[in-house]
Amino acid sequence: MKHTESESVDWRSEGSSAPDLTTGERARELYEERIRTPFLVAWADWRTRLGALIIGGYLLVALVAVLGLWREPSTSQAPRYLMLFENMNYPLGTTASGTDLAALIIHSTPDILLMITAGAVWATGVAVAIGTLAGYKGGRVDRTLMSVSDLVMAIPGLPLVIILAVTLNPENPILLGIIINISYWAGLGRSLRSQVLTIRENDYVEASRTMGVSTPRIIVKDIIPNLMPYVTVNFVFAARYVMFASVGLYFLGVLPYSTQNWGVTLNFAYSGGALFSWSAAHWLLAPMVAIMGLSLGLILLGQGMDRVFNPRVRTRMAGESKSTATDDEDAGVTEVL
Repeated sequence: MKHTESESVDWRSEGSSAPDLTTGERARELYEERIRTPFLVAWADWRTRLGALIIGGYLLVALVAVLGLWREPSTSQAPRYLMLFENMNYPLGTTASGTDLAALIIHSTPDILLMITAGAVWATGVAVAIGTLAGYKGGRVDRTLMSVSDLVMAIPGLPLVIILAVTLNPENPILLGIIINISYWAGLGRSLRSQVLTIRENDYVEASRTMGVSTPRIIVKDIIPNLMPYVTVNFVFAARYVMFASVGLYFLGVLPYSTQNWGVTLNFAYSGGALFSWSAAHWLLAPMVAIMGLSLGLILLGQGMDRVFNPRVRTRMAGESKSTATDDEDAGVTEVL
């Protein structure tokens, strides 16, 4: 059966008009696709705006600490047990030793942000690599990688973290974030593998395979973009886990008190009787509010960014689809948060 030139399928259709575009037009097309459209999708969601505002606030606080724009915390630097806003030089009050509580919160923030970022990047990065490769390749590669994942999942996570923390005595927040999430990737990798088993049967993946496209390119171009909403949600989960786990371990005294952390402040507040004294309640509330605020910002930003990676939403925002699906339907996976 013969096919005319016009009837034949051009598998390079994505770049079929590329030779006719100038450098400026290519730059504008890339700007529209990679920057403007994702920004419009994200900005259209109030959760993204509020989440970005909250996370931006924490980044500013971290910058204040890094640049030394707020005093370092030290004992006897102020009257003891000042209440909230009682003295505007110490807006969050002071502790039993006369330490500025705002200084404790501010100078803990940079390490907290580094820790949760490192832990989340480690967990999701390893999970994406293991899950996509196992799901796409199948066979012996799949069995080997999933056996390793099962072995890691069988190891009790909290005792392993405590043993590593006591043995290594980590002071670097990046190393500490990786240690806390040392085995978090295993379960996420298995979940991603299940998603890839479905995606790899799609026509466009089969077409790329038939044309001899390399495995890394298929995984990067055809499979991972379809996993991004799921990956984004789990990135937020991993970051929150690092924050809660680190605060808990510092509060219990498992991790060294060599660095500032909201968990250390909570521990000292509890030891100082803040749980039973109204005059010292602010000592306990300040780090708790800081933890809740950062967690809320991560959740809202994660929900909003999920829409950026949703192909249906991006197509509609670009004006290329007449889909009448509601925003609530597009939110879909974000509701698990």
